Amino acid sequence: MAEIVFRRVAESRRMGDRVVATSAGTGDWHVGEHADARTVSALAAHGYDGTAHRARQFEQSEFSRSDLVVALDRSHERILRQWAPTEADADKVVLLRSFDPAAADQLDVPDPYYAGPEMFDEVLGMIEDASRALFRQLEPAIRSAV
Repeated sequence: MAEIVFRRVAESRRMGDRVVATSAGTGDWHVGEHADARTVSALAAHGYDGTAHRARQFEQSEFSRSDLVVALDRSHERILRQWAPTEADADKVVLLRSFDPAAADQLDVPDPYYAGPEMFDEVLGMIEDASRALFRQLEPAIRSAV
């Protein structure tokens, strides 16, 4: 969800060509699979297309190509920081909801997998709010980088 939403935010600001956003998990158990059907449905209900998504695992080499590594919850944040080859790379790891002032101290995006379909909509809303807030933070730097 987060990759698709963040790309849309960048495109809506006419900066989609300046932003590279990719999605990857910390585990390898779903590599190559489509997104959960409930994720695709929640995205489609809000005008997004999640049908092309395929799961993949984050690779340590991505730190050198990334300015920012966004985690959706503290367990992934912890794993990604452990995988970071340098302290500077570990500093690139941030929680998505840390950019959303409305999140307060609820910084984890919950995993809706074992919940009902309504939880997928709720998670999508959290991701949309946090993605817009993150983009507002990044936008000045993106505009100035030509």
